[in-house]
Amino acid sequence: MRYLIFLAFLSFFKGFSFQAKNDTPPNVLFIFVDDLRPELGCYGTKIIKTPNIDRLASHGSVFNKHYVQVPTCGASRYALLTGLLPKAKNQLSNEAIRTYISGQPEKDTPETFIHQLRRNGYFTVGIGKISHYIDGLYGYAESSKGAKPELPYSWDKNLFDSGKWKDGWDAFFAYADGSSRITKKRQVKPYENGNVGDEGYPDGLSAKLALHQLDSLSNSKRPFFLAVGFFKPHLPFNAPKKYWNMYPENSIPLTPSPEIPEYINLASLHNSPEFNRYALGEEKPDLNTPASKAYAQKIRHAYYAAVSYMDAQVGKLIEKLKEKGLDKNTVVVLWGDHGWQLGDHRVWGKHTLFERALRSPLIIMDPRIKEQKKKIDKIVSSIDIYPTLMEMCNVEMPYKTKGRSMIGLLYQNELDKAWKEASYSYFNKGISVRVPRYRYTKYFRDEFPVVELYDHTVDPNENVNIAATKPHLVKKLDSILEEGDTGLYLK
Repeated sequence: MRYLIFLAFLSFFKGFSFQAKNDTPPNVLFIFVDDLRPELGCYGTKIIKTPNIDRLASHGSVFNKHYVQVPTCGASRYALLTGLLPKAKNQLSNEAIRTYISGQPEKDTPETFIHQLRRNGYFTVGIGKISHYIDGLYGYAESSKGAKPELPYSWDKNLFDSGKWKDGWDAFFAYADGSSRITKKRQVKPYENGNVGDEGYPDGLSAKLALHQLDSLSNSKRPFFLAVGFFKPHLPFNAPKKYWNMYPENSIPLTPSPEIPEYINLASLHNSPEFNRYALGEEKPDLNTPASKAYAQKIRHAYYAAVSYMDAQVGKLIEKLKEKGLDKNTVVVLWGDHGWQLGDHRVWGKHTLFERALRSPLIIMDPRIKEQKKKIDKIVSSIDIYPTLMEMCNVEMPYKTKGRSMIGLLYQNELDKAWKEASYSYFNKGISVRVPRYRYTKYFRDEFPVVELYDHTVDPNENVNIAATKPHLVKKLDSILEEGDTGLYLK
């Protein structure tokens, strides 16, 4: 009997020991992508062409229900890098990293998971937008010598090629002629069909830098952590012409949720101020005046082109890993910092607590796992990535968080059957929790209604708030919401 139990135990854990304590630790390539919706081929989308990300996904795991903690760049990245749910209102700001990490002496607690890897023997290199400020520096009004590092202890090397745009901030809003939204004083369109090659925009330069780093790192005796942050598809939706040519504009579908959801307050949405900041846009859509069909297709076309451009840069990195023989011992993570509403509920942007703004891609490929699960439907959060990487790299988790290692989910035999499915997100005086069937959101504001409930079984696009008709369910979800600390808005 004991022998049978022992065999069952071995069978259950088959393939799970991807790294013994004395094994060589893996390298990590972490790809950060800005404003990326999970509309990729590997997520079942037939419209947007992303062959390189799809190829990565075919060798790894696609998390179908990954949610960020805050639908804005800086705060989302702060939660990811620290593995922590927000505990203060200013941790919901793009300045969260600058406020809580930058400009401080080094402490016993690592500033980020990158810092923790560095302390444990990893050589760490950052390229592009990893935290919030583009080149890892803040203080763009100062000279480059006066600019301060945003993550002072995380990097051995922090690189960026700003090209003809001269600094990171202008490169972030780059147009092909060397101008930016800033230098043009917003007198630009929110898109551009550039007659240039890949290196005619900054992401191509970041990819080139990353390729050089992989050449160098392939000779290192230390494990490396290489982070590459691509701008696109962040506004402006600028991409080389060849990526625009991949899509016939008049065939691009519109959103399945073009109207404001029923039984909500408009305070849950916004008038797309980030999008309308581009003064030469042909239309200025808002909650009262939606974009025309032609303009909506134009902007979605531009977004799709920007996604395909970014995908091509990812492909270069994956090919280089293979060329250098690094593909056998390099964990690859591709993460989107939040979603983006492409006219969904009349919003063009992020900054809401709706599914489209909170759900983003997460792909993890660990070549050491022989039977890696291809599609994972469990609900996971960005804060789960920190403990996952620590376990993969055999590095101690330096403190306790509500994030959990997803290692068990990556296996075909689904070791973590007890995984609790609830992801918490915060913004706009509200907290939202996503559970398998529902999204429940509660706002701490004067405008009513203050609760929203969407049944994703019958309403995956969140078009009808059913909270008023489900009081018992609202009460039950309220108790789950409390675990995400609603006190954040009461302090």
